[in-house]
Amino acid sequence: MRVKLLAYTPSRELLNIAGELSDVELLSHLAYIFAVEGISRVCSHQLVRHRAASYSQQSQRYVEVERLKEYVVVPRTIEERGREVFDALIGEASRAYRRLIELGVPREDARFVLPNATETHLMVTMDGRSLLHFFGLRCCLRAQWEIRELADEMLKEVRRVEPKLFRRAGPYCYQLGYCPEGRFTCGRMEEVKRRYSSLGYGG
Repeated sequence: MRVKLLAYTPSRELLNIAGELSDVELLSHLAYIFAVEGISRVCSHQLVRHRAASYSQQSQRYVEVERLKEYVVVPRTIEERGREVFDALIGEASRAYRRLIELGVPREDARFVLPNATETHLMVTMDGRSLLHFFGLRCCLRAQWEIRELADEMLKEVRRVEPKLFRRAGPYCYQLGYCPEGRFTCGRMEEVKRRYSSLGYGG
């Protein structure tokens, strides 16, 4: 997974024009554009559920997948317990895809056999307030591991350029000071607070 902040609206420029604004008001007017590479389709499907954002995703119609096994995301649990099963399935999907192409099936239809593990690349644009909400949900330990890692990388990127503005960004327990998950809490709030107080700040 590779995440890069391509462009953003510097908060100081907006403050020079608008004067005093609360952080919430300020974040609503700031835009952040990320390049995201090497995430699975599982992760991208979760990401695009955040509707207050704009996305441009790589089309599988124009991607060569003859070496599919080199372009898949492998969960750690599968790496540890079932890599042979996973590799066999990826190999079968790759062979089926190539055979369909040979039979004259258009790539846009042949891609139906490709697995959710297939890597994809996309650009994501969010305003700061939506980004804060995204971090609240997806940095949480209850979030699926891959999108949590993506959220962490995006948080590191914005903290690099706006360290003060995003100092309280992270899962909602870190933002609010309490866990809003009720009985579904992970019970690790203190550990989470320590992590997000330093993430992206050299800690």
